[in-house]
Amino acid sequence: METATGMREAPPKVEEKPEWWASPAVVGLMGFGTTTMIAGLSNLPNPYGAGFGNNWAVFGMALAFGGAAQFVAGAIALRKGNMFAGSAFMGYGAFWLAFTLMLTDFVNIAGATTPVFWGVAGFAFVWMMFTFTFLINAPKHGWGILLVFFFLFLAFLLLVVKFASIAAGQSTFLSDGSANWAVGGEIIFDGLLAWYVATADLTNWNYGRKILPA
Repeated sequence: METATGMREAPPKVEEKPEWWASPAVVGLMGFGTTTMIAGLSNLPNPYGAGFGNNWAVFGMALAFGGAAQFVAGAIALRKGNMFAGSAFMGYGAFWLAFTLMLTDFVNIAGATTPVFWGVAGFAFVWMMFTFTFLINAPKHGWGILLVFFFLFLAFLLLVVKFASIAAGQSTFLSDGSANWAVGGEIIFDGLLAWYVATADLTNWNYGRKILPA
């Protein structure tokens, strides 16, 4: 039985046999949280002056854990009757796959031009809208999940501002200034929140009682 309120699936009907599948919440939240933290690190100012070419560390993680593993977790959650968790995990799993394809196959972000930055800003904006859909439904699923989606919404908003500012010719985000620290730090914090909720879910299930609040 799952103990975390944020990702609990709908109870089975009386005449149905429960699925012999464990909750996919830990894999889904860990895939999202850890990949998000690495992505946040890539948004911090780069002391080596490589500009936006310092995203390489996140690509493999985004494909394998944030993308594929989280997508599978979403499919399992939907099969178990959990529309909220399943839609979120599959959605953000697809986000990380699209993110990696965009920045490796379609865009050389290190030498990007103004139209590319407008495109990335638009990409962040539509995912901000996607996140808002879950944010307004998150209060029902516990304070941990609510905070994850609130700070994720804020992260996408900051990314919209960041890349729109660059596209508009403002150099603040091109330098190693405080704005990059704010964006990267906020994204890392959101990843830490998702990691904590996953840790609470696993710990509470493992010990059969509520040890860590979430």
